Amino acid sequence: MTNITPPRELIKQWLDEFYDSAAPSVIMPGESTIHIVTQAAQWGADQELDACVQWSIDNQHPRWAKAVQAARRPKPPSLKQQALSELNLTADPDRAELSRTQVDLIRRALEQLDD
Repeated sequence: MTNITPPRELIKQWLDEFYDSAAPSVIMPGESTIHIVTQAAQWGADQELDACVQWSIDNQHPRWAKAVQAARRPKPPSLKQQALSELNLTADPDRAELSRTQVDLIRRALEQLDD
């Protein structure tokens, strides 16, 4: 998912407008406000993307819809892909040892496999 956080200045402007633009501008956005604004922006962007995808499907452009959705909301790599990537790094002789984090990631991937 793409992180869509509006600039702090814009969040501050929205807070000033909400709390009374005639009052002195002293309201600074805190972390909770930024989190809520980010979630709202992400929700709005997701709604717009879903509407565009649905429009393209309705108008016989399903391949375009899938391509746009994949480009704008790429899926994170699977645990298997992450584990293979970490193993590929160890092929380099300078990085032949695995870190604790790499071992844990590979272990989790292996635990998901059927016996």
